[in-house]
Amino acid sequence: MTAQTLLSSLTTLGVGGPAGKFIEAGSEPEIIDAVRNADAAGEELLVLGGGSNLVVADSGYPGSVLRITSTGFTVASEDSCGGVSVVVAAGHNWDDLVHTSVLHAWSGLEALAGIPGLTGATPVQNVGAYGADVSQTIASVRVWDRQRGAVRTFTSSELRFGYRDSILKRTTTAGSPRHVVLTVEFQLALGRMSVPIKYAELARKLSVEVGQRAYSTDVRRAVLELRASKGMVLDAADRDTCSTGSFFTNPIVPAAVADSLPDDAPRYPTGADGLVKLSAAWLIDRAGFAKGFGLESDGVAGGRAALSTKHTLAITNRGAASTADVLAIGRAVRDGVRRTFGIELEPEPLLIGCAL
Repeated sequence: MTAQTLLSSLTTLGVGGPAGKFIEAGSEPEIIDAVRNADAAGEELLVLGGGSNLVVADSGYPGSVLRITSTGFTVASEDSCGGVSVVVAAGHNWDDLVHTSVLHAWSGLEALAGIPGLTGATPVQNVGAYGADVSQTIASVRVWDRQRGAVRTFTSSELRFGYRDSILKRTTTAGSPRHVVLTVEFQLALGRMSVPIKYAELARKLSVEVGQRAYSTDVRRAVLELRASKGMVLDAADRDTCSTGSFFTNPIVPAAVADSLPDDAPRYPTGADGLVKLSAAWLIDRAGFAKGFGLESDGVAGGRAALSTKHTLAITNRGAASTADVLAIGRAVRDGVRRTFGIELEPEPLLIGCAL
């Protein structure tokens, strides 16, 4: 335990001030004890995993910061018809789990390769990419319910998954969850072929039609290449990867709003009547914010923070950025999209002690 651990050292964006108290918990009993002790003391509690989805204020976090480091998984069941059930510790590295699943011919996670962070965070945000999200494979999530003071298991339907959303996220306030994830259970198909490819860019990369399957090893490799080309795979030598990944979610709007956009604006069905998902990256670019915006743009953030030079959806720390610098870029982009299209972009990462 240390008194002055800088959160900038524990987040992929590399910004954020000191933690009032810093605790690491590497097992389920340690996680529960740490949460119970903080609650009993009346301390504010921020739960930290891989730090890939956090923007923390320059002033830091005044309460306790709990970093979950539990690792490992168990195969709960496996059969040729029903597939495999895998229970994974909350602190297990997500991309390592995806790699493991491909090596074991467990199908369903391959399109989610390269996403930074830990397994326990994935159901909270319903993490997704390239036409897949974790709601398609999660069977259940075990949590410590801070209000009940007991372990609780949510089934997939009880998690009420939505686009980058779940009941776990909706019961989290300022990074402090009611439900602290302990383990996540995945139900995966057996086989070396992927689930059907839903995303056109990935299908083109694999030279298959949308809806067809490919070898899971090829899908993982293609996804990693696509993500790397956009600065979305962590690389200490590449400042474009020093980010939270996508800073804004793709907006979901009424069909009438989508119809008011130019014909080349990407539109994606949501399955909800009358609602269409748009591309935040397209909106940002068409509102006049090119890749690298902020590096030489009227002194916004002084070049310390900028849009990625590879992808307009990521705000990056160019080496000496503060949280204020990152938010300045975010506000400029959000306000510009609103002025141009009348559409409000919402941040995807959690903003802790700060706001756009």
